[in-house]
Amino acid sequence: MRLSFYGGTKIVTGANYLLDTGKSKILIDCGLFQGSKFAEILNYEPFQYKPSEVDFVFLTHGHADHVGRLPKLYREGFRGKIFATKPTVDITAKTLPDSLGLIKDEAKRDGHEPLFNSADLNSVISLMTGVDYGQPVEVGGIQFTFHDAGHILGSAVIEVDFKDKDGKDSKIYFSGDLGNPPSPLLKLTYFPKDADYLVIESAYGNRLHEDKHLRKDLLEKIIEDTVAKGGTIIIPTFAIERTQELLYELNDLFVEDRIPKIPVFLDSPLAIELTQIYKQYIDYLNKDAAGDDRSGNDIFNFPGLIFTKSVQESKKINEVRGSKIIMAGSGMSNGGRVLYHEQYYLPDPNSTILFVSYQVEGSLGKKLLSGEKKVTILGKSVQVNCKVRAIGGYSGHADQEILMKWVWVANEAKKLKKVFVVQGEEVSSSALAEKIIDEQAVEAVVPSQGDSFEL
Repeated sequence: MRLSFYGGTKIVTGANYLLDTGKSKILIDCGLFQGSKFAEILNYEPFQYKPSEVDFVFLTHGHADHVGRLPKLYREGFRGKIFATKPTVDITAKTLPDSLGLIKDEAKRDGHEPLFNSADLNSVISLMTGVDYGQPVEVGGIQFTFHDAGHILGSAVIEVDFKDKDGKDSKIYFSGDLGNPPSPLLKLTYFPKDADYLVIESAYGNRLHEDKHLRKDLLEKIIEDTVAKGGTIIIPTFAIERTQELLYELNDLFVEDRIPKIPVFLDSPLAIELTQIYKQYIDYLNKDAAGDDRSGNDIFNFPGLIFTKSVQESKKINEVRGSKIIMAGSGMSNGGRVLYHEQYYLPDPNSTILFVSYQVEGSLGKKLLSGEKKVTILGKSVQVNCKVRAIGGYSGHADQEILMKWVWVANEAKKLKKVFVVQGEEVSSSALAEKIIDEQAVEAVVPSQGDSFEL
């Protein structure tokens, strides 16, 4: 079997890996490249393989950088089957239309056709089949099994059982995005013990997160300090997982009287819809979160929380006097309603912008975190006078310590031959690869775009 890399190489986004058995061609993920834009120009280049020859697609989870090019794949000829966990199917059906809206807006501003249209989108969604964790799927003479990655609802580590070039039974695991356990909502990340090969993410391959147990305390202090000055807290957030975790912990802080009772606006129609999906899949949540929900405590709602679905409701937020918390997309400030709030509040020295997610190079969020004092938002120059803060403990990605543990456990059977390090900036991927070689004495490579390997 041949494994080829067509995205997610020396970059965090654009995950896209092709398995070729000689009889079938199978993709793992088909994500958007993202950075300074929601959909980078790189997405408009033709695939380096023929989509019409792809028989199956398996998805690790529903983030745009893992599923966002599926409609383009269909547009260019794919007509096969797509498999994902049931929550991922539902999440993707909600997130792809939202992506199309952002892609259309960008295409109009840049003067070119959108990456795909609504017909492509609806057609590719119709090809999706939902499966459960642990439920084997046999296609093309090999077996695929989804395991809980603990990253977002329905996220999966994909196990592939196949015959290697010598005819021996072998296993390769695709990490997708690994979670940052323990999660307040999700179950623990699956750690394989019998890998021959690994394809592992490395977004934080050269870094360690802050202590997760301190993150709620940090959130409390940032809110208290900003409210004391009469300012507003802006939180750019992804519609899935970070939003739901923040709602869960804000609920706790309010119930425990640890922060002032101020309005909290969830200004994201998509996040509101995706929060409802969480309520449909209580069995996917960990014991504490599921128990709270079943006991009648609405873990994603509390007094003072206001859902703003319409544009008109969103515009009225800035008319609300006094301190408030505004959670809005997108998480990297490369599109969405958060841009309008940033235009309004970044010049305010009493306000705070709080990042709780990974910021890729080139994104507005990365520029703000890097200390730029003047940025361009929606064509306008904006002075940055507010406090810029980040809480790494809210990251949904595993850090170096967890990634190394994942490799160590995967090599428990002492048959691990090679690790492919992907989905990280080159410096991060290289650091993780070097650490794997040094500490595990296992070959680790950072593939480049288009690289192929015989397994």
